[in-house]
Amino acid sequence: MNEEVDLDEGEDLDLRTLPDDELVKQMHDDLYDGLKEEIEDGTHILLERGWGPKQLLDEALVEGMRIVGIDFRDGILFVPEVLLAANAMKGGMEILRPLLTETGAETIGTVVIGTVKGDIHDIGKNLVAMMLEGAGFEVFNIGINNPVENYLEALEEHRPDILGMSALLTTTMPYMKVVIDTLVEKGIRDDYVVLVGGAPLNEQFADAIGADAYCRDAAVAVETAKELVARHRAKAAAV
Repeated sequence: MNEEVDLDEGEDLDLRTLPDDELVKQMHDDLYDGLKEEIEDGTHILLERGWGPKQLLDEALVEGMRIVGIDFRDGILFVPEVLLAANAMKGGMEILRPLLTETGAETIGTVVIGTVKGDIHDIGKNLVAMMLEGAGFEVFNIGINNPVENYLEALEEHRPDILGMSALLTTTMPYMKVVIDTLVEKGIRDDYVVLVGGAPLNEQFADAIGADAYCRDAAVAVETAKELVARHRAKAAAV
């Protein structure tokens, strides 16, 4: 019994005794369990051992969130658990972000995401934003109730690969088309991958308004974003 108590009290020391490969696996488990302090500790330890921020991000954090995303998609994990995992990921990212900026490491892609005008729902949108960041995207979450002007300002400021729009009300869904039509009018529609999501939406609606894809949940959003950004960048490079 005493040994178990000592182990619990010496948890930080235990992490430090793990070799790199076991520590990375432990971080995957800790992400899965939403243990923010443990993720922060593991991040510091690997940095002290000479790991570069990009390697640490990819192998420890992004891979851990990939596992979370798969189990969320398959119905093994649910929204509260994924939010805890995303919060733990955020703890590691806060340590790594300034280091990644210093090294000039390129992100997998950049995203501007927000809920459309007239709609104040944001739990699903925030979950998508967290999961995208967990997958290695740089995410600018512009919040709720966004008129087209807010989207245009964010696109101008951040120059993202992806514009993500969310709506939970059937009455606000049509506003997504207003935004897309405005992009078309300004001749900048093809500069961005446009993803839409929200409970009342479907693929037919996304096609009808001219979006690139409908994402039914956060896990699908991550998979779709990766695929379409890679395709978009390849197309741009070929021009």
